[in-house]
Amino acid sequence: MKFVFFANTDWYLYNFRLSTARRLQAEGHEVVMLSPPGEFGARFASQGFRWISLGMDRASLNPLRELLTVHALVRVLAEERPDVLHNFTLKCAVYGALAARLAHILATVNAVAGLGFVFTSDSAKARVLRPLLKLMLRATLGSKRSLLILQNPDDASAFLDARLIGAEKIRVIRSSGVNTARFHPVYRHEQNEHGRLRVLMASRLLWEKGVKEFVDASSLLHAAGRDIEFVIAGTPDSGNPHAVAAAEMQNWTDAGLVRWLGHVDDMPALLNSVDVMVLPSYYREGVPKCLIEGAACGLALITTDRPGCREVVSQDGIDGLRVEVRNARDLAEKITRLDDDRELLSKLGLRARQKALAHFDERRVIQQTLDVYDELLYPGALKHAPEAPASRARRTVISQ
Repeated sequence: MKFVFFANTDWYLYNFRLSTARRLQAEGHEVVMLSPPGEFGARFASQGFRWISLGMDRASLNPLRELLTVHALVRVLAEERPDVLHNFTLKCAVYGALAARLAHILATVNAVAGLGFVFTSDSAKARVLRPLLKLMLRATLGSKRSLLILQNPDDASAFLDARLIGAEKIRVIRSSGVNTARFHPVYRHEQNEHGRLRVLMASRLLWEKGVKEFVDASSLLHAAGRDIEFVIAGTPDSGNPHAVAAAEMQNWTDAGLVRWLGHVDDMPALLNSVDVMVLPSYYREGVPKCLIEGAACGLALITTDRPGCREVVSQDGIDGLRVEVRNARDLAEKITRLDDDRELLSKLGLRARQKALAHFDERRVIQQTLDVYDELLYPGALKHAPEAPASRARRTVISQ
């Protein structure tokens, strides 16, 4: 069988969905990657996957340009004829679902991780776009042979409350998963000897992710004489109107407030060089990848009680620390608490690792995703089947 994975960046497909593609490939299926042009697209060939570049601008609002994008997408799908189209992110879900209908692709999975700028921003632009996007979601997501994957119950409730889709069409799969064998703790002696605390924020550089609060917390603690290293990994998101400019990042670096690494390929090595993962987000997250990677590496986690974030840190002081939204002083106090209490630092890291193994291991997430494919490919056949036999049934039937 053939699967097409469609996302708004090649970076997303390469970093978040390559493991699922490998699993399908190992079972004898073809997976084609589809996204706008980017520097990661060429890497798919070395992994054994075809990549198709689609002329799509994820930030565009030009009606003519968007119609041309949908037309090009229909043409690609008509040529490829996938058995399953899996769309990722809101815009791709809307365009992919519409193009799938026009190209007569029967099985469509739409995955939305977080509700994004249009639903989270109070800007005039977002308020204007919100009703239009809701209308498009209602029109495109409810087709007979389609399902919607969301990453947390808060988003499921939001879709239901807005009457965007019926409950029978929603499946909640918490996160895109993490490779817990690749991301694992490495013991560092200096952590227990009260060495210099290293605090990391790794995310897209958007204001709503709490970048300013992270930098302000650094400023407060440096002014207080605390010797704590603040590290930021990530690049400005040029496709998002709320991106932090590179010049701003450089100014903070020059002022000695943070060490900015930009994009990092070897995340396990970086994570095993720090002590704490911080995400002071007030963005409408799915389940943040940085938090589950940090958890898998046994880092203490600090984040907010916001949708998606609360899936990882569910109990303050038990599996991480929760910080108030937009409150740099509270964040500074939480970091100070871990700097002063290395026993708590270790305890939170251990419990984060345990939670990653139990809930966010990518093998679990991939199996749940493949089970969704089963529901669409063989409607009714697996309705009452237990989880493990369902997996076996899919492999048997697909191979025929």
